[in-house]
Amino acid sequence: MAKSSLKSSSNVENAKFRVAKEAANLVKDGMIVGLGSGTTANLFIDELGRRVAEEELSVFGIPTSFESRMLAIQYGIPLVSLDEYGEIDIAIDGADEVDKKSLCLIKGGGGCHTLEKIIDYCAKEFVVMVDENKIVDSLGDKTPVPLEVLPIAYSTVLNELLKRNAAPSIRMADRKMGPVITDNGNMIIDVFIDLKNPEETEKELNSIPGVVENGIFTKVDKILVGSPKKVKILSK
Repeated sequence: MAKSSLKSSSNVENAKFRVAKEAANLVKDGMIVGLGSGTTANLFIDELGRRVAEEELSVFGIPTSFESRMLAIQYGIPLVSLDEYGEIDIAIDGADEVDKKSLCLIKGGGGCHTLEKIIDYCAKEFVVMVDENKIVDSLGDKTPVPLEVLPIAYSTVLNELLKRNAAPSIRMADRKMGPVITDNGNMIIDVFIDLKNPEETEKELNSIPGVVENGIFTKVDKILVGSPKKVKILSK
């Protein structure tokens, strides 16, 4: 690997560590915390677990995926369920892309966006952590919107998306035959679609029968943008 590539990779990792630590500092004693999913969210869970282990905090977590649940248990964060605590104090999660003007997001590269959206949207405050490379001028040009779809409806959803001049494809697994299957037992269809109006598109995609949830997130309170040297805060 070239030295420039190694330096770039190191910078991204430093930015992720920095922003995850900053996010963990937003958590206060006694809070119910939505635990996001993804590489940066994993670092946040690690840092939050350290604070719990050192008795800086007494908190409860609500995980957004099987992976974040396993990590929370590993790092000693007590867990509760959403039906026990319908009101979450803060949810902290990552993103695949952030539009620098609207601050809307695309999430779901890891296939967890349905539970992420349920928990993130339930929180009093929804905070997103990203490194600066995730900030884009135009949402969705390079990253498709994921749709979690009931398996029985995949063909009708594909046809409906094609009618809307979208470019859909079933997400296929890397190390198994066939499609990716979510924690909820559903399939994922990734789609490139016009995102000039993310709020309307978020609603329209969910109106297609068979779509459980899509990966457009428009209800965000604060975005922490990490670089190797600092963390910048964006808010609407």
